[in-house]
Amino acid sequence: MAAQRSSTPLDRLLADPSRRGRITHVERVPAREGRRTGWPAWSPPLLVDRLAAAGIAAPWEHQAAAAEHARAGRSVIVATGTASGKSLAYLLPSIEAIYAGEDDHRREGTVLYLSPTKALAADQLRALRGLRLTRVRAATYDGDTPQDERSWVRQHANYVLTNPDMLHRSILPGHSRWSSFLRRLRYVVVDEAHGYRGVFGSHVAQILRRLRRICARYHASPTFILASATTSEPASTASRLTGLDVVAVDDDASPRGPATFALWEPPLTDLRGEQGAPVRRTATAEAGDLLADLVVEGVQTLAFVRSRRGAESVALGAKRALHEVAPALAEQVAAYRAGYLPEERRALEAALRSRSIVGLASTNALELGVDVSGLDAVLVCGWPGTRASLWQQAGRAGRSGQAALSVLVARDDPLDTFLVHHPEAIFGTPVEATVLDPDNPYVLEPHLCAAASELPLTDDDAALFGPSTADLLPDLVRRGFLRRRPAGWYWTRRDKACDLADIRGAGGAPVQVVETATGRLLGTVDEASAHTTVHDGAVYIHQGESFIVQTLDLDDSVALVEAADPDYSTTARDVTDITIAERLRSTSWGDATLCYGTVDVTSQVVAYQMRRVQTGEMLGEKPLDLPPRTLRTRAVWWTLSEAQVDALGDLDLAGAAHAAEHASIGLLPLYATCDRWDIGGVSTAVHPDTGLLTVFVYDGHEGGAGFAERGYADASAWLRATRDAIASCECESGCPSCIQSPKCGNGNEPLDKQGALTLLAVLLEAAP
Repeated sequence: MAAQRSSTPLDRLLADPSRRGRITHVERVPAREGRRTGWPAWSPPLLVDRLAAAGIAAPWEHQAAAAEHARAGRSVIVATGTASGKSLAYLLPSIEAIYAGEDDHRREGTVLYLSPTKALAADQLRALRGLRLTRVRAATYDGDTPQDERSWVRQHANYVLTNPDMLHRSILPGHSRWSSFLRRLRYVVVDEAHGYRGVFGSHVAQILRRLRRICARYHASPTFILASATTSEPASTASRLTGLDVVAVDDDASPRGPATFALWEPPLTDLRGEQGAPVRRTATAEAGDLLADLVVEGVQTLAFVRSRRGAESVALGAKRALHEVAPALAEQVAAYRAGYLPEERRALEAALRSRSIVGLASTNALELGVDVSGLDAVLVCGWPGTRASLWQQAGRAGRSGQAALSVLVARDDPLDTFLVHHPEAIFGTPVEATVLDPDNPYVLEPHLCAAASELPLTDDDAALFGPSTADLLPDLVRRGFLRRRPAGWYWTRRDKACDLADIRGAGGAPVQVVETATGRLLGTVDEASAHTTVHDGAVYIHQGESFIVQTLDLDDSVALVEAADPDYSTTARDVTDITIAERLRSTSWGDATLCYGTVDVTSQVVAYQMRRVQTGEMLGEKPLDLPPRTLRTRAVWWTLSEAQVDALGDLDLAGAAHAAEHASIGLLPLYATCDRWDIGGVSTAVHPDTGLLTVFVYDGHEGGAGFAERGYADASAWLRATRDAIASCECESGCPSCIQSPKCGNGNEPLDKQGALTLLAVLLEAAP
């Protein structure tokens, strides 16, 4: 039995007076009325009847507008908020294409639906089958589809739900077996399009170009319908992803209830970290307490946590707190994440809908698509990476139109700290543009090989794959991947060309993670990440179970692990050198210079640190002996002139530049739609290639991912935010909230907080 409610859920969280200083901002978002319109004249009557029976009397304006664009053959992206009904925007024209064969002289069309996860495709399939439309033969086609069913799907399905991985590895290489489906393909639906960013998004962009090329072979030219969370520049992003002109529909006409959004900063503790810096209470511990308080109040709450282990930790913390004050309520709290069996996840979703679970801690597995409505509150444990994800997660509360509470609980991190003290960066700013770079040669090369194995490449294909194609083809011939013949370029090897592109990794043979005692294969780690995630002594988490890596064998690409239950996490430390290969762009800020170009980064993991999970307390550091790795990538960098440096006097230049580098890495994700683990940095008082004080921030992916380029474009705003983040931090000489980095190869030495502020002030004097 829930306790009697306070006036609002936020009042309940602030019932303890000591917590009131933890709220840095409260934003009130007013309710919004929905705007309905009529069904398009061409809507299939049976579909309209089925939707009416499900309670949908008429579409919202944005649903109808997007559907009309698609029906007219214009590729379209609908970029509106969570629970705004984006699926109806593509369902209307898709079902009409399938039913067209019985109403006019057009033949029955087919639909290809792409989602980033199998769970989302399964959820869409359930919704489709729930409409009971007999002409719609819908089926999923993914890694879990049995071989005998695959044949039926190819021959008979007219609405196929799959993912980019399956399109890349199975459908496109075997396109002749899909000829009947592809010949009639009317629509390609790209769901959760905002998730296709960075290197993964660049790979998907080339896969979609290969799809368009194969469709043209069968005289089909499908219309693309993209569904996305609200994003900046949706039309140009969708165009870059598909290679087509795309119309944007981003005026959200769906209703929403009133919402309260609080920014919350956990307090400092008595613990001391590196260099004696104060340690803030962890976001997971704070979120566990808040979740328990809301459960006591009967406020149904979903807590989003970035990691699987974090989700388990928040649920455990809430249960522990409830055992002390209301033991009977502890059973109403659970964790939800990828790695659970499908039936376990379905049972948790059902329990949430029936309110037998009141508090659920989840990874972003519940951010995408799975229909969970009617929640009262959402806790976001740590900045989720983008404003798009933040609003996607917060939108899970109040989905039935009732008042909702969202709380962002900050981690001890420069970006989180900046955001909770600069609410205008969240509430007064449009969401980010999605960053991807389809022209990255390390992405494009393997897809040119894959395309040539599907159909020989011709000169005409350069317009489809981009201007870099003409430069890359002779090199692929020289290296023996392709052969030039009068009719075009041919794939001549026996192995599969699609194996060259690791679309979710960064190339190289993946490292297999094997449990020593049983020989069980737990999973794989891409080669580029192996040095930092499965080095000797690393804590490796798999489906909630903890393991410690005993041996990393790079020659055999295997990491041997043993089950364990450590109370600490591990973080690799590396040392990095950087050389400038080519300066592509530069601009003068007075005597200072901002540059963007190609760099070679050589890094070597030299040690790992152990930190207590609950407190973040440093427990120790152990050395590692791993070979160096060299990465050719893109970077943004800035220099100060000798005259500017001379005017600084006795400043600790190395410590000041190092602190500015750390803080700028922490803040770039605000502008470049990346995670701080996607980027790296190097700083030096005098760099050999420039002869000047230089600070670099680079993309951590071969060939670059577009993040540094975005940093160059938004450098003035980005570096001003960096300066503000350092200045507003309440510590004296630097801490994890401003200038310390959890992955610093030098153990966060030297660092000079005041020096960084001075350097950035000089740099920004003449910035636009």
